[in-house]
Amino acid sequence: MDKPGLRSLTDAVEIAPGIRMPRLGLGTFRARVGDEVENEVAWGLELGYRGIDTASMYGNEEGVGRAIAASGIPRHDLFVATKVWNDEQGYDGTMAACERSLDRLGLEYVDLYLIHWPQPRETRETWRAMQKLRSERLVRAIGVCNFLLPHLEELMAFADIPPAVDQVEHHPRLQQPELRDFCASNGVTMQAWAPIMRGAVSQIPEITGIAAVHGKTPAQVTLRWILQHGVTTIPKSVHRERIAENADVYDFDLSDDEMATIDALDRGERLGRDPDKIASGVDRF
Repeated sequence: MDKPGLRSLTDAVEIAPGIRMPRLGLGTFRARVGDEVENEVAWGLELGYRGIDTASMYGNEEGVGRAIAASGIPRHDLFVATKVWNDEQGYDGTMAACERSLDRLGLEYVDLYLIHWPQPRETRETWRAMQKLRSERLVRAIGVCNFLLPHLEELMAFADIPPAVDQVEHHPRLQQPELRDFCASNGVTMQAWAPIMRGAVSQIPEITGIAAVHGKTPAQVTLRWILQHGVTTIPKSVHRERIAENADVYDFDLSDDEMATIDALDRGERLGRDPDKIASGVDRF
């Protein structure tokens, strides 16, 4: 993987041969179907975002698709990701789920198709379907979400095509450095969800102090920290000013000391579900 340039919202990383993904994209988790998600995506595209992340479970793929169509931006200039949900997994289920997502999005292909959560009993057949979808050019790249190190190692032991991306919860209080290092060493691009802790980074004194030095917000400092670590991210907001704020992270650099200060904030604290509990069936949606 190439080193981050981090000078423009158009900066991208090569996640597979010839396939580049924006380092900073727009998440749509919990953006409600209708005007809310359509406005979010429309504003993001107007502001220069070119990566859009959704999922079948979000229930807003149709709205995302409408906003993309209305933008008039050429399809090849966009990077669209969606995900197969837990009860859609398995070979036949995944093939059918992808077709449904494409229909809802109004697209002929997606740039990245992801397994939403680890389901070990289904992983082998789900991945076989993912590889088939890629060979049929219905998806350009394939990857996973919420896979911890053991889940990734198990998948990579039998995968003909390794995962291009692992999208996981990643923020100052949950950094998962071993997973980050494994991804970096094995050609897997790590992508952070909940990067600004659903706004809670504004309550961390170390981050607010760094933000004051740079004349930036705690969210901007946190996103910059993530990007400088070579991790990609998909912050989400349905407010135009926050969408713009999240993109304004290219006119400053964090020093080594500032990076280390944020590195020291790791507490292993999750905001979302524990992937091990989802994988084992202890926790269910």
